[in-house]
Amino acid sequence: MNILVCDDDREIVDAIGIYLNNDGYTVYKAYNGLDALSVLKDKAVHLIILDIMMPHMDGIQALIKIRKNKNIPVIMLSAKTENMDKINGLTLGADDYVTKPFDPLELIARVKSQLRRYTTLGSMENKENVFTTGGLVIDDERKRVTVDGEEVRLTPVQYKILRLLTANAGRVFSIDEIYEKVWEEAAFNPENTVAVHIRKIREKIEINPREPKYLKVVWGIGYKVEKL
Repeated sequence: MNILVCDDDREIVDAIGIYLNNDGYTVYKAYNGLDALSVLKDKAVHLIILDIMMPHMDGIQALIKIRKNKNIPVIMLSAKTENMDKINGLTLGADDYVTKPFDPLELIARVKSQLRRYTTLGSMENKENVFTTGGLVIDDERKRVTVDGEEVRLTPVQYKILRLLTANAGRVFSIDEIYEKVWEEAAFNPENTVAVHIRKIREKIEINPREPKYLKVVWGIGYKVEKL
């Protein structure tokens, strides 16, 4: 895998490059947005680490140009004072951000996570019956669930619930609807049954089940999978 690291601080670029090289990645270096665009014209790049504040062309301007014809993962680097630029970057298509100063090992972990997600989605992009939201991917043909590229083992009932909600991401299903569609029988006081399965699914797909990213409750109505 080839990674482009772009920052006007050459010491940061070199340090990131050492960690990436040690993990087996090929590293291309750039020191402003124009340099980064030039590298992208000549090299096959699978992920970009892109600083926001740089001379000649900053990271936000470079990101806008990159997103015109490339969907490779972009991780933005930002100082704590650049919160608005950080938000703009995510809005314009950045996949993640890391705030300076950062732990190099955390950055490498984020690189690996983005590459897993990118390669997984890339291998599935032309398949039917694949449902995705954020890093959650359900390949219904293979009955396979992954989160950020890592396979998740679900029971048949858990799989049916998650597939129903993910295939209709953003739509809220009542508890009765979930029960009737998954168990294929009339609902009779199904609250506890459905709630137990929802809790088990969250434990498997969420980083923090108490603050779920994907599978959310809509109080007084039911459940939904967030459309990300």
